Amino acid sequence: MSDNPVFDRIRQDVSDNSVVLYMKGTPVFPQCGFSATVVQILSHVGVKFKGIDVLSDPGLRDGIKSFSDWPTIPQLYVKGEFVGGCDIIREMFETGELQRLLAEKGVEHRAA
Repeated sequence: MSDNPVFDRIRQDVSDNSVVLYMKGTPVFPQCGFSATVVQILSHVGVKFKGIDVLSDPGLRDGIKSFSDWPTIPQLYVKGEFVGGCDIIREMFETGELQRLLAEKGVEHRAA
């Protein structure tokens, strides 16, 4: 464990769940358009994922940006690996790269 409890929590979340989306709001009620877009993409490809609301925890909201060295939210992790934010996920989805990544990582999803 580290001296940073937020980083420890993030490590735990991404190791306990195959797909984790750090987002504003929840998958059922996203609080920003970028989070809503990624939720729609993941739902479209049929991926089960854990959505974590950074708005409910300011420490996590700042901590996830430091953890990934990525300045924006949402942030998607697949099998413990940071994949990207909304624009990257959208582009990967449109090119089929997201679906290939999910398949390579052994994450169950709908073939598109």
